[in-house]
Amino acid sequence: MKTFEELGLSEPILRAVGELGYVEPMPVQEAVIPALLGEDGDLVALAQTGTGKTAAYGLPLLERTDVARPEPQAVVLCPTRELCLQIATDLNDYARYIDGLRIQPVYGGSSIQSQIRSLKRGAHIIVATPGRLIDLMERGVARLDAVRYVVMDEADEMLNMGFSESIDRILEDVPPGRHTLLFSATMSPEIARIAKNYLREPREITIGRKNEGTANVHHVYYMVQAKDKYLALKRIVDYYPSIYGIVFCRTRLETQEIADKLIKDGYNAEALHGELSQQQRDLTMQKFRTGSTQLLVATDVAARGIDVDDLTHVIHYGLPDDSESYTHRSGRTGRAGRTGTSIAIINLREKGKLRQIERIINHKFEPGVLPTGRQICEKQLLRVIDDLEKVKVNEEEIAPYLPVIFRKLDWLEKEDLIKRMVSATFNRFLEYYRDAPELELPQEERRREKKRRDERPSRRSPREERASQPRKKGASPRGEDYDPMERKAEEGFERLFINVGKADGLRPNHIIEMINRRCRKRIEVGRIDLMPHFAFFDVEERQAKKVINALNKERFNGRRVAVDRAD
Repeated sequence: MKTFEELGLSEPILRAVGELGYVEPMPVQEAVIPALLGEDGDLVALAQTGTGKTAAYGLPLLERTDVARPEPQAVVLCPTRELCLQIATDLNDYARYIDGLRIQPVYGGSSIQSQIRSLKRGAHIIVATPGRLIDLMERGVARLDAVRYVVMDEADEMLNMGFSESIDRILEDVPPGRHTLLFSATMSPEIARIAKNYLREPREITIGRKNEGTANVHHVYYMVQAKDKYLALKRIVDYYPSIYGIVFCRTRLETQEIADKLIKDGYNAEALHGELSQQQRDLTMQKFRTGSTQLLVATDVAARGIDVDDLTHVIHYGLPDDSESYTHRSGRTGRAGRTGTSIAIINLREKGKLRQIERIINHKFEPGVLPTGRQICEKQLLRVIDDLEKVKVNEEEIAPYLPVIFRKLDWLEKEDLIKRMVSATFNRFLEYYRDAPELELPQEERRREKKRRDERPSRRSPREERASQPRKKGASPRGEDYDPMERKAEEGFERLFINVGKADGLRPNHIIEMINRRCRKRIEVGRIDLMPHFAFFDVEERQAKKVINALNKERFNGRRVAVDRAD
């Protein structure tokens, strides 16, 4: 293991990272920093979130910046406002002893005029979300003709969010002699395309295996009936009293619904999704980062850019449609050398998707058994006792009140006093789980239902019997045990048909890209089912007509797109 001194960093940067508590470089830093300092070539680095990527490319960028030239010499592209601010903050921390070096974040959701004024005063490094950077380029404020380095951080996230054309536009405007550094958690076909088109003979550095989840994360799944998912979530949260984590949901509606239920049931939870205003998002994230909020219920898009190192759990209330999203979700825990747990709450129809994720991330999920009410009560009781033991007693402050307290409680024996103190905080769990039935496994329920059907005498004709037999399942692109031709949209969503499919090269992110390109307002996209020659996807009912009209003007791989309601 090398030290930061041995990596070739200058004294001002070594002094800054030392004050930040950096002792030894992390694997991605040990691999990337010498490569960037030693030679001017393009680079593709595959590493999970939370592995120290910002310092890996940020420290060499600072070393290569000429402070005497007050013009942008490097651009860092990232998918979200939150990540943009986090990267800019980290770079400023590393550059605290480099006099005159200016780092400017630019992102949507904030005043563009203030960002214009800051850029006009001069910036050496621009950290940007693609949309806002293009806006500033078109206004002639962000000039990139002197840029020598372009970094794409969480490139796979940017492509999944539909920024492919924006990235193409930015890279076309940067001098051809630039050096491009691409950082990603997964190596998807779109990442390979960007690397092929815009990088020159890039060196590839892989920390762990390609598309593999971090080794510090323990993967567990709980199989429940679909109707019991929320009850299972409560049991999991109750069983881990010190949980500090994110609950991922598939849609904005589901996110708000689950957060509201948790808050109503007495949990310290907040919702984070795209319908919140920027001020609400900032307040929610501030409360979560400081630990004031214990559970953040979020959609994939809203949670991108969350940078919290000490999360204990990530809970998937519904599995995502692709393995890349799962990798990013689970990568929110087990960071900075810590261990974490990624929990999937699934029903039988999601088992195929789980197996596919296992193959891609090269990790087996451990089947979990939901804790009983008694086990949960024992855990919570021990938490109460631990909290009592750790209470700091301020003798001087409470001394004036003790005589009155002693007189008031004098009639209670020691055992009675302990019982009452524990019960004051513990009764909620005792009362809830005292009569709560244990959740049944889906297999047990199906077996009983089949037995009831078999015992029921049949009064149907042979033709009716044949018609009642379950139809053969269609092949799902994710290997799930369900028929995509028969699936109905979730409540509040409309199911749409599109006339291109897997055989045309269509992937879920292409549908999202087309919607983002053609629709000005943000559209909430639900489940996507890819078939060989066509596909289905869900959008909010109130936006369905707008999406149909917009996408019928689109072309995909030279073919005219046709979109209509699935029914």
